[in-house]
Amino acid sequence: MYFVRTAGERDLEKVRALLVESFHATYDSLHGKAKVADLIAHLFSPAALKTRLVRKDAEFLVADDGRNIGGMGYAAMSQQLTKTVMLHLLYVRPALQRQGIGRDIFAELETCFPDAEIMRLEVEPQNAAAIAFYRTHGFTEIGRNENSGAGQSGIPALIFEKPLEGH
Repeated sequence: MYFVRTAGERDLEKVRALLVESFHATYDSLHGKAKVADLIAHLFSPAALKTRLVRKDAEFLVADDGRNIGGMGYAAMSQQLTKTVMLHLLYVRPALQRQGIGRDIFAELETCFPDAEIMRLEVEPQNAAAIAFYRTHGFTEIGRNENSGAGQSGIPALIFEKPLEGH
């Protein structure tokens, strides 16, 4: 049984391992192992993860069974958009997907930002499983980010939003 809790510094090595595994499983066939390895090195370096962990207007969660980290989520208030929280990362270890871990992390993240009215995210257009997950959880596609510097990865992305409860 996995329980969702706030991540701590001692979790970062396990979180990085989960992200490496998940990113390769999700994106190698779309972008190639070398491109994915470059993205991982940039986005999930120990320093980058620590920066996310200590950010004040953000929430960094893990799903923990006492031995292993089965999933993680990271969201932060947008610096550009008023009353908008950006869901930056939501990953579950590939072998544990479709067991409710992502749903539980997502449900907790939704409650962490009382001043936010909207949650927004960007998703790889070919990541059908993620798109289905987000649609099931109330998100609708509102546009595309096709710039050369699109998204945090530099890869074009679909933009999804949903209103948060109570707004």
